[in-house]
Amino acid sequence: MNIIFLGPPGAGKGTQSKRLEARYGIAQISTGDMLRAEVKAGSDIGREAKSLMDAGKLVPDTIIVSMLESRIQQPDCAKGFILDGFPRTVAQAEALDVVLARLSRKIDVVLMLEVDEDALADRIAGRFSCAKCGASYNDVSKPTQVAETCDLCGSHEFTRRADDNRQTVTSRLTAYRNETLPLLPYYEEKVMVAFIDGMAPIDEVSGQIDSTMTEVEKLTQK
Repeated sequence: MNIIFLGPPGAGKGTQSKRLEARYGIAQISTGDMLRAEVKAGSDIGREAKSLMDAGKLVPDTIIVSMLESRIQQPDCAKGFILDGFPRTVAQAEALDVVLARLSRKIDVVLMLEVDEDALADRIAGRFSCAKCGASYNDVSKPTQVAETCDLCGSHEFTRRADDNRQTVTSRLTAYRNETLPLLPYYEEKVMVAFIDGMAPIDEVSGQIDSTMTEVEKLTQK
């Protein structure tokens, strides 16, 4: 099954896509992770992307889509994939459709995480992660089980993103409404779009997604 997560920054797309990956054996794909992997590997695309990023320029859609086409042909995507953070614009969605058609694949469902923007700003401002293993936490919704100790690796070192503050969040939400939210009507004309209450507790959000997955599986079997 091939899935796209939509929702504003901080809505929980990364957390839920990782849970889906673990439960269903579907590869979670982050374009940011792909870029870093290509740069680290020193591939042609990686070198080109690095030169652009070092110059303070955005990596063009053509490079991202080319990497994505290669990525979804890897063995771990045989059962499907989850796109987290891509596409961000209608132009990217159109380019993705071309790639999927060429590979005889399609998007089965779009999961739209709906959130309250004021509450979301508080959520983002509370995010932090383990500096050693990268495990994600939140002051309010997902604190560590033992104070100042990572649940997974036991490290006592944590980091917070410098841009996780209300001013930056407001700017990112504006960009999301202008650039990414138009994807909603684009996909509503093509595939099933499921609206998920992203403000619910994490386990409840996962339960909503599981119900949607069951529904989609029934539809694909008909």
